[in-house]
Amino acid sequence: MSSNIFDSIAAPTLEHFADLRVQVGVPQVLGQSARGLRRIVPITGGEASGHGWRARVLPGGSDFQLIVSDTLSELDARYGLETDAGDLIYVQNHAVRSAAPEVMAKLLRGEPVDPAEVYFRCNPRFETASPALRWINERMFVGAGVRHPAEVLMRFFALA
Repeated sequence: MSSNIFDSIAAPTLEHFADLRVQVGVPQVLGQSARGLRRIVPITGGEASGHGWRARVLPGGSDFQLIVSDTLSELDARYGLETDAGDLIYVQNHAVRSAAPEVMAKLLRGEPVDPAEVYFRCNPRFETASPALRWINERMFVGAGVRHPAEVLMRFFALA
């Protein structure tokens, strides 16, 4: 197959979309299953800011976690945002967090770790009825994050 037919496909670029600070509560451990250790981490609040907009993270969301191994966690966070303009946004964020076993053990105990020692990448999806933000329903996003004991910091990018 000739590589020339693929030359017209441009590589996606990243456009900054938002920075989030998500406050989290104490994890509820559901126990070991056949797939790994199940935990639910409550989302209690926080804030988001993008280009020309700000929002608060609504309390009541959760991060459904599967601790697959001593080096890998799969995360599925679901929560809402309310912009300063009153627009509501549903967020579902799938993430992978991996690190050396001793670093992951510290994270699971709620201890601070050096963010450079953790691979934390995510794929957030957004849904909104807002006419001003409708475009976010029609795009793909990626991001990176850092877990601190009481909050998660994330930076999201739209794939352009």
